[in-house]
Amino acid sequence: MSVARARRLIGLRRRGGRLGGTRTGPPAPALRRDQGAWLLAAAAMAIAPHAGWLPGWIGALGLGLLGWRALLLWRGRRPPPGTLLFALALAVAAGVRLEFGHFFGREPGVAVLVLLLGLKLLETRAARDIRAGVLLCLFLQLALFFEDQSLPVAALVLAGTLPALGALVALADPDGGERERLLTAATLLAQGLPFMLALFVLFPRIQGPLWGLPADAFSARTGLSDTMRPGSISALGESDEIALRAAFSGPPPPPAQRYWRGPVLTRFDGREWHAEPAAESASPRYTPQGERIDYLLTIEPHQRRWLIALEHPGPARPPIRYTGDLRALAAEPLRARARFALGAYPHTPVGVAESPAVLASATTLPADSNPRSRRLAAELAAGARDHAEILERVLARLRALRLAYTLRPPLLGRHAADEFLFDARRGFCEHFASAFAVLMRAAGVPTRIVTGYQGGEINPIDGQLVVRQSDAHAWTEVWLQGRGWLRVDPTALAAPERIDGGLAAALADAGELPLMLRADMAWLRGLRHRWEAVANLWNQHVLGYNPERQRELLARIGLGADRLAQTLGVLAGAAVLLFAALYAWSLRATRVRDPLARTWERFCAKMAAAGAARPAWQGPQDYAEELATHFPAHAMELRGICMLYARLRYGPPAPEQQLRILHNRIASLRLK
Repeated sequence: MSVARARRLIGLRRRGGRLGGTRTGPPAPALRRDQGAWLLAAAAMAIAPHAGWLPGWIGALGLGLLGWRALLLWRGRRPPPGTLLFALALAVAAGVRLEFGHFFGREPGVAVLVLLLGLKLLETRAARDIRAGVLLCLFLQLALFFEDQSLPVAALVLAGTLPALGALVALADPDGGERERLLTAATLLAQGLPFMLALFVLFPRIQGPLWGLPADAFSARTGLSDTMRPGSISALGESDEIALRAAFSGPPPPPAQRYWRGPVLTRFDGREWHAEPAAESASPRYTPQGERIDYLLTIEPHQRRWLIALEHPGPARPPIRYTGDLRALAAEPLRARARFALGAYPHTPVGVAESPAVLASATTLPADSNPRSRRLAAELAAGARDHAEILERVLARLRALRLAYTLRPPLLGRHAADEFLFDARRGFCEHFASAFAVLMRAAGVPTRIVTGYQGGEINPIDGQLVVRQSDAHAWTEVWLQGRGWLRVDPTALAAPERIDGGLAAALADAGELPLMLRADMAWLRGLRHRWEAVANLWNQHVLGYNPERQRELLARIGLGADRLAQTLGVLAGAAVLLFAALYAWSLRATRVRDPLARTWERFCAKMAAAGAARPAWQGPQDYAEELATHFPAHAMELRGICMLYARLRYGPPAPEQQLRILHNRIASLRLK
């Protein structure tokens, strides 16, 4: 092979095919190391966060496929054959089917995309495959919001978008430096932020979750249930998950009034308490009296209609409903974080004229349950003048038993009230409430159990009251003639500190406490307060930006419903004109040539007129050798012109004098 032929073959693989700064040579290799590094980084940042929600083997396999592709790229090996990839795709589909039992739904869909992304990168051979891989990365970034829409996830998605844009930049400009690509990707991301904000504010809001398949769109959340059995509430005692927040218009109520009412349990089967259906109405069935406490309730989704409102809720604007057992309900199950402006009347008499049917159901007990408690109740009720005296006797007996309050109660059997009162004598709030209700019903006093939350902690950063799952509580209501339903909290008999100081104050053993509630973790709680205040701002102003708040914002800036369509039309027209102007500018920019490029083009045109046209892919060094072959008498001058151009084009910026020298040498060149 001749030297000239070898140099031309090498020229096919070098950068030198620029014409006026634009690469016009033959197609580059399908996936170079630098391009692959950007693409693999984008894929890793898209797959890794899903590992916390997907089965472990799926996340490990997805990242393993990326590692395999990185190894092949690093060693310069070819991608695996298509038959192997097809077999892997079938195995992946079978594994997902066995894991989830179906392909339809959020989790199996994301699992398939995670694994297909790894397989797609293994078969990448062309620019089209690189673009498809970037699109898969971006969709998997979006899929993170199916699971969590918190501020850290949003920041993670934004960070993951950067390498995806970097991969596109590396594809469009394979000769750029890494720092230049990073800067370009960051610039593109910054340029997109104003459009993102405009769409966020103006695009019609759709109420509801991001994922809408019935199978898993509204998956259950940790929290209260409409049933209660021994251990069901103590299981929530170690959870730091936030249940609700309350922003009071005035001073927050004292701890003794912070009873957040949830399900009311009336039916007892001997071991488990159940809620009964209650009639609903558009207004409370009592007349609010006394002090009013106004607050803004922000409640986390729990897939039920309970509002978990402060006792006792007053009239509020629709669509809030009220039940006969003194609860407030939303019109639909709370499938997303919601806000309600409510008022509470803690001193209002309720249920004074309760129906006989409700009172009868509140005194019913299974015939064969808890015999020892029944005998104790009969003993305490003997000779009592009225139900109020029975109440005092029962409370006195429970106080004398010296029952212990613990977050880790022992397991109880069929007669749970008997075993708690006479054997274990250790329990959590549900044990106290259940045993007390059994005693009162056995004595003929209408009693029911209320579950919800008690207490809460004031965040010193934003002043809001934060109620967590660890504040879950159970108490009772006793009906007395002429007084109606009265709240009685039996837990206060053994642990009065629980009402005023919360769980941490009530438990003698600090080892039972969750980490954040321990006294030696005050600094960690301070950090949590700050973070939760920031997260609350995100929840209120970003995730809480619903259709109603959008209408209010647009009305404040003069874009009411009567002018919104017109304004959106004007903005859409302006956006079209802007994009058209940018497109026209980009076309014009591609036609602009710098002086050096124009000089080189004139030289190439002169050589083409002499019968030695330069192929579009050929660099200046190879072109110089070819010209020397065609015009041996002028070989030295032709090589000098080409080498001077290469030095000016690819070397450090040259002074204008050097450009004039090149121009004069080309102008003075005579081949005949």
